[in-house]
Amino acid sequence: MNEVKRLVAGEAVLSEAVTLPRSQDRSNDEAIEDLVRQHSRLVYRIAYAALRCHHDAEDATQETFLRVLRYSSKLATVEDPRTWLARIAWRVAVDRYKQRGRKREIPIEDHGKPVAEVPSADALSDEAMHGSLVGALLERLITALPAKLREPLILSAVEEMSPREVAATLGINEAAVRSRVFRARQILKEKLHAVPWKSGASVPRKAGNL
Repeated sequence: MNEVKRLVAGEAVLSEAVTLPRSQDRSNDEAIEDLVRQHSRLVYRIAYAALRCHHDAEDATQETFLRVLRYSSKLATVEDPRTWLARIAWRVAVDRYKQRGRKREIPIEDHGKPVAEVPSADALSDEAMHGSLVGALLERLITALPAKLREPLILSAVEEMSPREVAATLGINEAAVRSRVFRARQILKEKLHAVPWKSGASVPRKAGNL
């Protein structure tokens, strides 16, 4: 067995090694080890962006590299290993997300529908708690976006991914990525501005900077 541990930037560190069984082709083993060393951070962050759960993201990272191992014979023909790996990671994460149960999407024409009231910071004894509530609300709104808007928005938030890589991962062009991300942010802003913030509070800075 071959184990490679790599620190992952962000809110978590992979707690378990990415463990891959050895194949009969040592050159393939070395190529896959290089992929793990160079891109495990990217794979984890793609998985976490889609799943929002550290444990599920770690499992998805492991599964991604196991799939790479199964298709290792194709490595020599892959022109852009990073983008190829990103596509696999995204498919794995989306499959796991669907297995957990898909939540209802908000049709684009219904994006003006108001959401539940959220207390202002003045109504809470802990400002951090207010920020946590806003963050949770924002995450729910993102989850409820139509998939064609949600997916490019999520991937565009992964720091390591360029618009070109997001486009290649989703199989769309860069113009579509920019257009859909803009539309998703517009809907989120409108939904957040529609929230009846208590005590006359304004939309939090975190929401205004989408």
